[in-house]
Amino acid sequence: MSRIGKIPIDLPKGVTVNITDSLITVEGPKGKEVQDYQPQVGISVKENTVVVTRKNDSKKARAYHGLYRQLIRNMIIGVTTGFSRTLLISGVGYRAEIKGNILFLNLGYSNPIEFMVSDDIQVACDGQTKVIVSGINKQRVGQTAAEIRSLRPPEPYKGKGIKYDNEMIKRKIGKSGA
Repeated sequence: MSRIGKIPIDLPKGVTVNITDSLITVEGPKGKEVQDYQPQVGISVKENTVVVTRKNDSKKARAYHGLYRQLIRNMIIGVTTGFSRTLLISGVGYRAEIKGNILFLNLGYSNPIEFMVSDDIQVACDGQTKVIVSGINKQRVGQTAAEIRSLRPPEPYKGKGIKYDNEMIKRKIGKSGA
C-alpha cells in the first residue's frame, strides 16, 4: 500500500470537491482547478476528507495511487492559499520590470527580453531584482519560474544571472587560482 496514497486529505472550509466520471473539480476562494484521473483509482469525498483508493493491485494502479492523492492535495492548497516562487536577479545592470502581462528583463544582452505571462499566473516585481511568480496551479507556477530562470541561469564564477531565492550556487575560483 502506498504510504502517501493512503493518507486522507482534509478539506478546509470553503473548498468543495466534485468527482465525475473522469474529472476532479476543486473550487475554493482563489479559483477553480480541474484534473482528469485514470480509472485505476477510486476517489471519494466523505464529510470533510477526500480518500483515494486503488481498484486493483496492478503496477499502474499502485503508481497512480500516490500521484492522484498529491495532485488533489496540491489543488486544494492552490485554491486556498496558492503557490509562489521567488526569483532573484544579480548582476550589474540586470533588472526586471512588469508592464501589463509582459515581463521586461535586462539581462546583459544587447536587447531587453520580453516574457509573456499567461493569464492564470501572476508576476510581480519587488524592486528591480526580485521577481515573484504566483498562482493556484503548482505545476504552472514552477514551469513559469523555470522558464524565466532559463533566460539567464546563474553562472558559477561571479554568480550573475537569475536564481531561485533558496538556491545555493556552488562558486568556482577563476583562472588565477588564488
